[in-house]
Amino acid sequence: MNIYFLGIGGAGVSALASVLQSQGHNVTGSDEGVFPPVSTYLDQAGIAYAKRFDVANLPEKIDVAVVGTTAKMDPATNPELAELQARGVPCYNFATYLGHYTQERENLIVAGSFGKSSLTALVAFLLRHAGQDPGWFIGAIPLDLPKTGHAGTDPLFIMEGDEYIVSLQDRRSKFELYNPSHILISSIVHDHINMFPTMESYEAPFAKLFSNLPRDGLLIACHTYEPVRRLVGHRPAIWYGLKPNPGYSADAITIGEVTRFDLVGPNGDRIALETELLGLHNIENLIGGAAFVLERGLMTPSQIQAAVRAFRGVARRLDKKTSTSVVPAYEGFGSSFEKARSAIDAIRLHFPSRPLVVVFEPHTFSWRNQDALSWYDRVFDGCDQVHILPPPRIGAASQNQLTLAEILSRVHSAGVFAQGVEDTDAFLEQIPTKLKGDEVVLLLSSGPLDGLADSLPKRLDALFGDRTTS
Repeated sequence: MNIYFLGIGGAGVSALASVLQSQGHNVTGSDEGVFPPVSTYLDQAGIAYAKRFDVANLPEKIDVAVVGTTAKMDPATNPELAELQARGVPCYNFATYLGHYTQERENLIVAGSFGKSSLTALVAFLLRHAGQDPGWFIGAIPLDLPKTGHAGTDPLFIMEGDEYIVSLQDRRSKFELYNPSHILISSIVHDHINMFPTMESYEAPFAKLFSNLPRDGLLIACHTYEPVRRLVGHRPAIWYGLKPNPGYSADAITIGEVTRFDLVGPNGDRIALETELLGLHNIENLIGGAAFVLERGLMTPSQIQAAVRAFRGVARRLDKKTSTSVVPAYEGFGSSFEKARSAIDAIRLHFPSRPLVVVFEPHTFSWRNQDALSWYDRVFDGCDQVHILPPPRIGAASQNQLTLAEILSRVHSAGVFAQGVEDTDAFLEQIPTKLKGDEVVLLLSSGPLDGLADSLPKRLDALFGDRTTS
């Protein structure tokens, strides 16, 4: 088929485009304001897309159109959407289309407030490493898989299940449109407060997801989080977590450049694992992914050992961005308080003696909402320098948005040294005066960070790449 994606620059929409492309469909699209890593990914995948909305972008023959949540949804302001409707082209939001597309598959829905992209990529990679061919849909760029989406020839389809709403017109969570055969739930903490103002409203979609699991379905649940335990209730579940619990856990953890630990099963069986991923949260993810494949009998312990050692994770989840600099820079995905804290904690764990410099962009609505101002009281605990970009103006009128000055004032009140970054070129020029050469840098955002995720590591390589460690 000829499938057109309106708003193809969204992480989920581009992943669905990849799934359909892998089946030989002709995929094209358009969007505005697309930035790396998705823009780079689309180029490398050979998916042609226009960078502005214009009727001239539309091919003559379109069998189906998929409309992403990043696209302007009103035909009064989006000429492409108006033309598609005038032509009578069937139009679907991407979650609806993905749900229909996968309804006959054995779907593993990977859900949670955080960790779902990494877990989805992990399970797909584990099975692929063992010679299997599952399908997958990942809302991030995996470092070890060829695409963010793949149809696969095996019955199993591994889907990242997002709790965010389908659209402003359809306020169901995206994963409510999917058909779970199994569920892997990583965490539940209050997030997306612009759409779910209370914890009760945030938990409700997860309760619906659990209720949709068939009787013979497998529920793999993280024991660490009280809301997960409470919402699972008396349902049969396979538990996992970093600490001892009724299911799978970790023991004998040794943190280092290569971290080692024992995966301990419900019956006390042990599998010795090694990983180069940073942070205790990644160990917990590895436990959850291994629990699923073991419970399903899909891999042997030796296969899991080899695959976990080879797994490098997903882009923007603490992947190293510098090449030669003795001041290493890592990029984290800081879309919520918990994600930002897990990234900071991981850097502190692996680099306990180095000053930590954070470059942060309050990109999501939650970070720039007055209701979340208290997040800034603790999020940068343990950081030596914090450099904060201004909140984006897109969508500011739809909420009670914070200013950069308000954010800086709150961070200063928490006793953390912080500065605003309103001119990134000037910031890059001033880097030599801000660093001594013994620091570690964490780039933290879910947005473009004004290009600093690429430009700052290159600057660090140029400044500190020719030095030697003592």
